[in-house]
Amino acid sequence: MAARENLLGRPDLVGAPLRRALTDLYDRWLGGLLPKLPGVALVAVGGLGRREPAPHSDLDLLLVHDGSTTGMADIADAVWYPVWDTKIGLDHSVRTVEQARTVAREDLKAALGLLYTRHLAGDPALTGRLRATALESWRVNAQRRLPELLSAVHERWAAHGEAAFLLEPQLKESRGGLRDVHAVQALAAAQLADWPSGALGAAYTVLLDVRGELHRRAGRALDRLVLQEQRGIAEALGYAGTAGADADAVLLRAVSEAARTVAFAVDTAFRRVESDLVARRPRRRGRQRGGERRPLAEGVVEQDGELVLARDADPRTDPALPLRAAAAAARSGWPLAPFALSRLAAESAPLPEPWPAEAREALVGTLSCGHPAVAVLEALDQAGLLVRMLPEWERVRFLPQHNAVHRFTVDRHLMEAAANASDLARRVARPDLLVLGAFLHDIGKGSPEAGDHSVVGAELARGIATRIGLPAADVDTVAAMARHHLLLPDTATRRDLDDPATTRVVADVVDGSTELLELLHTLAEADARATGPGVWTDWKGGLVRDLVARVARELHGVPRPGPTPLSAEIAELAAAGALAVRLDGDQVTVVAPALRGLLSRAAGVLALHLLSVRSADIRTVGATAVNSFAVTPRFGRIPDAALLREDLRRALAGGLPLAERVAAKDVSYRAPTGGPAGPPPEVLWFDDAGTGVTVLELRATDSVGLLYRVAGALERAGLDIRAARVSTLGNAVVDAFYLLGPDGGPIREAELRAAVRRAVLVAVGA
Repeated sequence: MAARENLLGRPDLVGAPLRRALTDLYDRWLGGLLPKLPGVALVAVGGLGRREPAPHSDLDLLLVHDGSTTGMADIADAVWYPVWDTKIGLDHSVRTVEQARTVAREDLKAALGLLYTRHLAGDPALTGRLRATALESWRVNAQRRLPELLSAVHERWAAHGEAAFLLEPQLKESRGGLRDVHAVQALAAAQLADWPSGALGAAYTVLLDVRGELHRRAGRALDRLVLQEQRGIAEALGYAGTAGADADAVLLRAVSEAARTVAFAVDTAFRRVESDLVARRPRRRGRQRGGERRPLAEGVVEQDGELVLARDADPRTDPALPLRAAAAAARSGWPLAPFALSRLAAESAPLPEPWPAEAREALVGTLSCGHPAVAVLEALDQAGLLVRMLPEWERVRFLPQHNAVHRFTVDRHLMEAAANASDLARRVARPDLLVLGAFLHDIGKGSPEAGDHSVVGAELARGIATRIGLPAADVDTVAAMARHHLLLPDTATRRDLDDPATTRVVADVVDGSTELLELLHTLAEADARATGPGVWTDWKGGLVRDLVARVARELHGVPRPGPTPLSAEIAELAAAGALAVRLDGDQVTVVAPALRGLLSRAAGVLALHLLSVRSADIRTVGATAVNSFAVTPRFGRIPDAALLREDLRRALAGGLPLAERVAAKDVSYRAPTGGPAGPPPEVLWFDDAGTGVTVLELRATDSVGLLYRVAGALERAGLDIRAARVSTLGNAVVDAFYLLGPDGGPIREAELRAAVRRAVLVAVGA
């Protein structure tokens, strides 16, 4: 067909103009093939029906008749043979309206194709009947057929992978491809979702444009974006390279962004439809679902299986709200509702610098929830919130890694590495720095023109860590993790471990810090597992463990810092020894006679008031205990100090049934989904020869009243809790208790340790 070849030969005609030109050409040509007869119509379906023909796609045509016309075989031949003569692919059928309806009832592909019915020639009334019948049938039967549609979508994803993370993505069939937009269109046709527009519409256009140029350059119906065609397609579509990036890399990044947008949209659409089906409450556009609202965090509630903003939440005056909502979503496993995301994106105030502690802890809390956090971070990113909070993220956003070993783009790799790090967090004393370091370790890959990504990334990570408000020492650690995240695997696999110089090199890099060595070891595994299957092998893991053990033997470690000196007011209260409660911002300090049971009861009172303990400093000054808790209210504000003191007085006197009340709170505020389960709890023992105490370290999943229950178990075992260091990060806790046994000395007996361990695990709920 000469006219078609002329169109495809015009380099100035690309994208939507090319699709319009092809549509007009096909419409004129095909419209002239059908004889003028009553009761017959030629109809375009599929891509031509949508006015989106790709240069070498098949033409999907339906010859529809009213059943009274004779000689339909000859009429069909008059249309089909000219098409076959041009060597253009043809998918064709001849049916009455009722036959088309019957086929659509049995064949999902046929039903979906008829949603894009468009008149080409013949009787327009017949085409109108077909279109109305197809749409009505789909709307009536859509809910019944949704499981079939979902199954087909998941089978397609399993066969073709995820377009956003492939070096040669399948633009049509992969997850995030064109077929997924068609699935959303099908839901919209049934009035179960909104018609693709905005960001989704723009992403769809990108994929259509790239597919059109791929067909034209390949000269055939090729939907896999093969490497050899990427440069030419990029140049044809105007994807100019930036400094350090070729045009084909810019193209692949645009395709990744489009595919991620499509995947997010189709996930959201199907999730909401499935939620309605489970609840047996069919929803129409514009109709609000109105289930019970359950508070999850300040300004955040769950409703109908999604997280929405509370009625009194105001993002304009609450800059930490997006991160608090993200942490609640990651902990609970419930997704952020699209409207809540849109409102946060439109109204949220910028975070001050440095960030308030609440915002920093919410970010760490989100990352600490493991793989459920990936979907939450993706949602923040799709709404534009992640780049707004961390501008450096723009460098790695949707950035492809031109290496077949890598499964993901750089940004998704960082999310996956942080999720893996969370799973391994109980190996380290600073899980907060582990997940942050994993989230930022490759941030320098977005600046290839600047040189070594580890060097660039260290400076970027330093800036981010400073901006979010980390102390100077922690800033140095996060920067060192980015700078040296490849140190251990590279050294272990390339150097002679028996050479003392190898151990000294690593010891010098970590500057004597066993903490940094421990973090780099765990980061190496989290990074490798996020890279791709088979990257972290038993062989590599064994070499790295061997190297770390050799370095650890050479290091003396850095002693733990001593406790912060008491303020003059608290020191005066400690000297007096009477019961007192003081508030200073988010710090709750309890001063009381050092009696067994004080810590558990104080923790129980805080739990009753829904105050989450982020950290705690427990110490004894003479005969007085000074317990300081850094707390975050789950909802509202920290109650008045007088109220906390009165409840603690009643608890110490036995007039407040803490066990029953705390248990009820735990049940009330535990997510019905259970959230991410996490690994089983661990109890570790350490002997502190310098102080003569024994340290019990608990690594477990957090819950309301956990510190109350664990401290109570230790107290009932007859142990004296001389000090404690409590750290809560997202769903995870790392609590260290400095203990003396019933005889006033260290706990050495294996039988007593085993009994205490069992009691602690029971308190955790294991």
